[in-house]
Amino acid sequence: MAESRNPEKAKRAARDPKRPGEKCEAGAGAWTPVVDRARCEGKSDCVEVCPYDVFEVGRIADSEYRSLAFFARLKVRAHGMKTSLTPRSDSCRACGLCVVSCPEKAITLVPR
Repeated sequence: MAESRNPEKAKRAARDPKRPGEKCEAGAGAWTPVVDRARCEGKSDCVEVCPYDVFEVGRIADSEYRSLAFFARLKVRAHGMKTSLTPRSDSCRACGLCVVSCPEKAITLVPR
């Protein structure tokens, strides 16, 4: 398995009994992480634990921002318009580390 940016946080996430997915045994691209933009606060926990460099934190797209409900837009604005992005989702191996480490519970794994 590849190395996480924050190995200690990744070890804690790996021990979580609620960890979904296939424990990094799925083929790359068989699963994809989906981020709930209304919940994500762009705190980077997913970036820190992902051993496959799937995530990065960046500015939410204007079209996605406009599609959010009013209070979700306020929340996103309060957090600097940041959100978790998945530019390398095809590298996901369904570890589930991102899901259990996300403080907002904004990430789910979905089979492709």
